[in-house]
Amino acid sequence: MVMQHASDFPRRPGTALCAIALSAALTLGGMGNALAQTAPQPAETEQAPAETQPKTLPPAYEAQMLRLSEALGALHYLRNLCGADEGALWRDEMQKLIDAEQPDEQQRAQMIASFNRGFRGYAEIHLECNEAAIEAANSFLAQGTRLTAEIPNRYGR
Repeated sequence: MVMQHASDFPRRPGTALCAIALSAALTLGGMGNALAQTAPQPAETEQAPAETQPKTLPPAYEAQMLRLSEALGALHYLRNLCGADEGALWRDEMQKLIDAEQPDEQQRAQMIASFNRGFRGYAEIHLECNEAAIEAANSFLAQGTRLTAEIPNRYGR
């Protein structure tokens, strides 16, 4: 396997994914509330037992959002490892996604855990930029692009 220098790292349109991720985040901003289902509140004289109260359902696109969070974490590590000189770009995009989505505390914690899993998982595997790290970064760029298009298209936003 031939080692790649940081200057050989393909300059994929990372900023395009940022724009797409931001666009998706802004598009999805209120989607959680739109998809949340709660039962009508009983009249004050009727008190239903707490265990029979329906809970707010997670957004239908939660799995995709967690996958996007993980991809952003992996990109944050891999792109910097291979000299893309993007600084905190992917972490900032993750924060924009959280800010736009406004998840509840549990969902927020899950999104952050997914981001960290993506970062740490690749930090354990790739200690230096090589062909496999470049391929993984490019794969996550493609996956992130696909997810940011799929979420609004599939869920009508």
